[in-house]
Amino acid sequence: QVQLVESGGGLVQAGGSLRLSCAASGSILRLYVMAWYRQAPGKQRELVATITGGGTTNYADPVKGRIAISRDNAKNTVYLQMNSLKPEDAAVYYCRGVLDTASYWGQGTQVTVSS
Repeated sequence: QVQLVESGGGLVQAGGSLRLSCAASGSILRLYVMAWYRQAPGKQRELVATITGGGTTNYADPVKGRIAISRDNAKNTVYLQMNSLKPEDAAVYYCRGVLDTASYWGQGTQVTVSS
């Protein structure tokens, strides 16, 4: 069983930065494809970024150039560095780990961006 715990959310002004963390326990994180999703009120959950065990990354178009996903396998932690934040980035951000048919989610961390 894998447990994922997000942290680092909060209130930030537009143009500011935040770094989210996702700490994993119960398994070896480097085996998993890790991802960050977000869900704004009244909207569907959407994929923000992914990173493979080997470090290959992919980003959704709205965040390209502003957000970076990374992982520290030694610390069993995945990060989401968010820069130049916009009001439309406000959402609950969720961490997800996928290995074969297994999928695990964290509880989410709130990001609020003031204009």
